Amino acid sequence: MKLVRLAAFALAAFAASPSFASDGPKWSEWSDDLFARAQAEQRFVILDLEAVWCHWCHVMEKTTYANPEVRELLAAKYLPVRVDQDANPDLSSRYGDWGWPATIVFGPDGTEIAKIRGYIEPERMQALLKAIIDDPSPGPSVGEAFEVKPSTSAFLDKAQRAALTKNVDESYEEKLGGWGENQKFIDADSMDLAITRAEAGDAVAIKRARQTLDAAIALIDPVWGGVYQYSEGGSWTRAHFEKIMSFQAQYLRQYSQAYALWKDPKYLAAARNIERYLAEFLTSPDGAFYVSQDADLDHDTDGHKYYALPDGERRKLGMPRIDKNLYARENGWAISGLAAYYNVTNDPKVLAVAERAAKWVIDNRALPDGGFRHGEKDRGGPFLADTLSMGQAFLDLYAATGSRNWLTAAAKAGDFVATFRDEAGGFVTSKTAEGKTGVLAKPAKLIDDQVQVARFTNLLNRYFGSETYREHAAHAMRYLASAAAGMMRPVPGVLLADEELAAEPTHMTIVGHKDDARAKSLHALARALPARYKRLEWLDLREGKLPNSDVEYPDLGEPAAFACSNRICSFPSFNAEELRATVAQMARLKPVRG
Repeated sequence: MKLVRLAAFALAAFAASPSFASDGPKWSEWSDDLFARAQAEQRFVILDLEAVWCHWCHVMEKTTYANPEVRELLAAKYLPVRVDQDANPDLSSRYGDWGWPATIVFGPDGTEIAKIRGYIEPERMQALLKAIIDDPSPGPSVGEAFEVKPSTSAFLDKAQRAALTKNVDESYEEKLGGWGENQKFIDADSMDLAITRAEAGDAVAIKRARQTLDAAIALIDPVWGGVYQYSEGGSWTRAHFEKIMSFQAQYLRQYSQAYALWKDPKYLAAARNIERYLAEFLTSPDGAFYVSQDADLDHDTDGHKYYALPDGERRKLGMPRIDKNLYARENGWAISGLAAYYNVTNDPKVLAVAERAAKWVIDNRALPDGGFRHGEKDRGGPFLADTLSMGQAFLDLYAATGSRNWLTAAAKAGDFVATFRDEAGGFVTSKTAEGKTGVLAKPAKLIDDQVQVARFTNLLNRYFGSETYREHAAHAMRYLASAAAGMMRPVPGVLLADEELAAEPTHMTIVGHKDDARAKSLHALARALPARYKRLEWLDLREGKLPNSDVEYPDLGEPAAFACSNRICSFPSFNAEELRATVAQMARLKPVRG
């Protein structure tokens, strides 16, 4: 999650839960003929881009869109379109900085006229609709498109790294923890960067990571488990109660990694409370994962009232709506979170749940050439994020199991990711344009997508030794190196990608038969060792060499573990104490960047 965009990045029109239904406009779907219809009828298009779980979306439905004057204005000159942002990644990726809800007004030809962030009061909406009818010129919210000319280098220079680091560091709120002052939550990339620094012994990073992790426990539902999206008002105790998969998966992964690093039982308890929520509330009968649970029960019972109740009283009132769509992207996130939790618990049931979800996505969302559809239907797709998410999940399952089938699946996903490459720079979010003219004619390019492409394909290069994957990572990084210079918000993900391209991951290899209990024990030890950026493999010589044979390992006649860094490998380790010592020794051999 990014500092200015608090939402699960989001194919069908929004279908309101009956508990939230109210009199309002006659909503249309976002469709291929939308602007042809708008031009034929000479109407503006107003897009209400919202989320099933979104509290302020429900408030806006109850107040603004039920207002008679607003409804009259819409009926006279507008085509109202309501879209679920989770189901439509092409639109949510383009307008995520304006939501949720996001309100976008277009001219009949698809030209953007206005973009408004968040809740709009009825009176303000009336004024907006009237003003656009009187003067449809694009307003100040519609700026010039930000054109990025990629850098010639795939790495940040020293001055760029220093400036970006200063920006991230200054965004940290020292008093209460967390990156950002008003809305409190764990920013994913900022925490990953802090944990990376903490592993290297950075005292400031350790303090910031632990202060934030400790404070964010307040966002975990003490009754059902699961983490709320964020807290407002510069406090960790004024929660917005939606439970979104991106946050569940992120917090599950990061609390698991924090436990691996610091062995603090409260971090393991936090991870366990998120895992049990996924198991009980967001798991479908087929083993795939749902998207989210609503912040509110209905218009009269909001989250503040509902989630203050104990289990029995909650259930008597009813269950806040669960979005039961099954998206590849959200499942990939969940699988990665569960893999991290399995690594520190060694609970085979957790691994079975993760693998079951992965197999469901393969059976139900896979495309013929290694990619994945978002949902059952895929208007505007396929989307980059679905294949990225699943590709990373496959790498995480490979590290968790040693099964080369998962590594093969990750490689196929990486090859499909490459089809989103734009030779002019970066990777597009979707291959499908939303319109024939104007801004909608060009697929969006998200900074966050470039970060994930760089990190994912870089890790594929580490596992396969493939220059093709390395070049894809460099292509994304050249775009990032240029784009980051024009970004107002902190971009810790760019620093993460830059560091990972420049340095080898913590590299551990177990050599031994996979049915040998001693090799299994060494693999479990290696999985549980703290390393956020890790390459973990299991070489069973009966299966042949590893895909990247950059290191030749001897057959010692008994299972052994090796740790490598900067193309230097340790002596073999045969137990936990030796393995921890060799990993620490190899970490000290990593070169320091100037």
